[in-house]
Amino acid sequence: MTTTSEMELMLKGYGLTTAKILYHLPDHPHLLQTYVWQDFDLAPDFPVLFKFLDFWKKTLEGPLHSVAYTHRRLIAAREWRKVDGELLLN
Repeated sequence: MTTTSEMELMLKGYGLTTAKILYHLPDHPHLLQTYVWQDFDLAPDFPVLFKFLDFWKKTLEGPLHSVAYTHRRLIAAREWRKVDGELLLN
């Protein structure tokens, strides 16, 4: 199994996705609990987030109420530029 570094993911277009998940407690279905999930994912399809939500639905007992998410690419093309000089520090 190969692991990809965070830098490699960012260079491939992945960004940091944060999801705020509200779910019903299994023993008290009228109460909601919050879970915050964060991982690198590709917008707009969000395959990693949907894989996690599928896992949640199949494995965990607390049914989902709602999911709110944000996504931010940490490295974009406009942030890279050619540098012609070099600064040396002792």
